[in-house]
Amino acid sequence: MADPKQQAFLQAYQACHEPFVRYCSALAYGKMDAEDLVQDVLLSAYKHFEKIEKKDQLLHYLIRSARNRSISNWRKQKYKAELLEQHTERLMAQDLSAEALLDIQLLYRTLDKLPEKQRDAVILFEISGFSMKEIAVIQNSNEGAVRTKVSRGRQRLKELIEHNSDSVGSILGGTGKLNVGF
Repeated sequence: MADPKQQAFLQAYQACHEPFVRYCSALAYGKMDAEDLVQDVLLSAYKHFEKIEKKDQLLHYLIRSARNRSISNWRKQKYKAELLEQHTERLMAQDLSAEALLDIQLLYRTLDKLPEKQRDAVILFEISGFSMKEIAVIQNSNEGAVRTKVSRGRQRLKELIEHNSDSVGSILGGTGKLNVGF
């Protein structure tokens, strides 16, 4: 039988699971294993669950923790090709075409070129599916600032992808531009 702390944590986490895992997957892409990030953050959150004041906002706590944990890991490690390979294998298991896999890799590499606040806002909104209001709470900001970050991040991402697409297209014989959907 589960103890009361475990039951309370599981109940609070149940609603957070899907968006938290999506966020960690996007955040960790090509840099670290998303499952490791999820497990590390969940273990830490469970250990400190009594200290979390707003248990109804557990998702915000988890996202901040994942972001901080990933920054720490990125500082300690260089880019690892085997992690990118693991992510590619997971995507291939979803029966995505080679072109889609290449587009996804290009998207994540291009996301890394955005300023940190824009990148986080775009990942939270476009990939993880959070609302502007939720992102404002997570980032301790207001909705207008989040809209600006997402808008500028989208525009910069589009410019970078078009530039990369033109470069790749000239090498491959003008095969066209990527359609990312932003």
